[in-house]
Amino acid sequence: MMNTALKQKIIEVCDKKVAQKGSDVGLSFYAFFANKNDDPARLMEAATWWISTHQLDHFEKAIKIKKLAEETL
Repeated sequence: MMNTALKQKIIEVCDKKVAQKGSDVGLSFYAFFANKNDDPARLMEAATWWISTHQLDHFEKAIKIKKLAEETL
């Protein structure tokens, strides 16, 4: 399971991207992190949730990702 703080970050980023670029905007799990790897444990947590748990493609629609994160809050 992914921790609550990361889920909330995912929801925030998805909302921001949709507001900026519209409901068709896609993103990868890297969108939730800075360009440098300053939190490898959290990055792996997000990657596991994205790839192993949900078997998502590299890029997915932000609205889909937000919904998945909200379902487990």
